[in-house]
Amino acid sequence: MIHALVEYDFMRFSFLSGLIVGLIAPLIGTFIVIRRLSLIADALSHVTLGGITFGVYISSLIGTTINPLITGIMFSVAGALGIERLRTVYKHYQELAIPIIMSLGIALSVLFLSLADGFNQDLFGYLFGSISAVSISDLVLIAVIGIVVLLFIYLFYKEMLLVSFDEEYANVMNISRWIHFMFIIVVALVISASMRIVGILLVSALMTLPVAAAMRVTSSFRQLMIMSVILGEASVIAGLFLSFYLNISPGGTIVLVSILILLVTILLDRIGVSKNDTATESV
Repeated sequence: MIHALVEYDFMRFSFLSGLIVGLIAPLIGTFIVIRRLSLIADALSHVTLGGITFGVYISSLIGTTINPLITGIMFSVAGALGIERLRTVYKHYQELAIPIIMSLGIALSVLFLSLADGFNQDLFGYLFGSISAVSISDLVLIAVIGIVVLLFIYLFYKEMLLVSFDEEYANVMNISRWIHFMFIIVVALVISASMRIVGILLVSALMTLPVAAAMRVTSSFRQLMIMSVILGEASVIAGLFLSFYLNISPGGTIVLVSILILLVTILLDRIGVSKNDTATESV
């Protein structure tokens, strides 16, 4: 694979994209897990799939290729705004917003798939990830999203901590609503950036599995963030190498590596190697 990285552009694009995704997905996933919003990733991934199928349908309709990544991002952000709006409508049952938006995403996906006369190879790559499908434009877009995510966490780290650990006080300080609004849009962008590498159906796993593994071997929130990124990058790199040599799907391989790492950390925790399993108790 080292020779392929040197010789082929698409391999370099895929590898660099994977490194970016391996950084931002677990990083934003840390806040998702701490706030017990893991299902939001699933909901937005299904909405993103609706946007991708819409792009494929429009391309077949007008005879001109439209990058499905763009329409996927548009739908994902719209879905994020929809979740936030529904959370205000159902104030006492805010979790209803997630299955509502997820159902909408699935319905749109099925509709546009039928209109576009079913699957094609490009759409299959978006669903499960494709190591050869990342173009230079995809890499640039993923890099821009990566910068946006890093800037968001850098600028609003304290506010995110406050919302994650003491939402009632954040509400009193009038922080919770606007920071959650921005946060959920960032989550939508991360999902859109990750789908080329691991695929829409597996993207939520890359945002949660490294965090779940890191929680078994860390004792503070800062350690949790760092270890989640390390494990996320390890999963992506190992998954890409294995998928290249075994000629299998990179998305599924990355997720399987993440699960293997999770099992190892659980085993380490059981035999007393980790400090504790309450990484979220200390900031």
